Amino acid sequence: MIERSSEKIAKQLIRSILEKEWRTDDPLPPERELASHYQVGRPTIREALQRLERDGWITIRKGAPAIVNDYWKHGNLMTIVNILQHHDDIPDEFIVYMLELRISLTPAYVRDALLQHRLQIISLFIPLQQLTDDPKSYAEFDWKLQKSVAELSPNPVFLLILNSFENIYGKLAKKYYLEPTHRQASKVYYEQFLKATLIGDLDHAEILTKQMMATSLDLWKTKMNGGA
Repeated sequence: MIERSSEKIAKQLIRSILEKEWRTDDPLPPERELASHYQVGRPTIREALQRLERDGWITIRKGAPAIVNDYWKHGNLMTIVNILQHHDDIPDEFIVYMLELRISLTPAYVRDALLQHRLQIISLFIPLQQLTDDPKSYAEFDWKLQKSVAELSPNPVFLLILNSFENIYGKLAKKYYLEPTHRQASKVYYEQFLKATLIGDLDHAEILTKQMMATSLDLWKTKMNGGA
């Protein structure tokens, strides 16, 4: 898929904001200056700026240069994706943020899916037998499991949220699963969750999910603080 010129420019402008070339409340250069700098027409610059405004990076003002927003206050899910794509190595604190999000999000769509599609959820664990003890395998298995369970939930918003992170989830998960203890904790959870689901103890399966989400956060914080 060929990337549009406006998309490339939008990414470069985001990079400049993240690297604090422009800070919150700073005005961006006028369209004509940006067009000259990037050697494109003003319609291309305008389209790039509209992309940034859509995702909360800037506020476009009629007759005046756009203003840089506090993206943590004005952004959306795509803002997070843009931030993480900017980093070759995912910052540790972002993994904390994502694990905290999972504590609230995952048990909800797991519960909904269990109530309506228990047998389909059981079938998702067939690849567990072939799961190898390495970060890539765990990251891929966990992503497919989470996305498939969310898809079985009657609330489509859960899947939309997960889809927003599809391009960065692998980088996050591989870094998390570098620790053998993290992989082992997930393996135990998968096995216990599957057992509870097989016998129809859906309440226990939901409780296990809540506990695992909290455990994942605790494990990562321990890792950040120098623990194993």
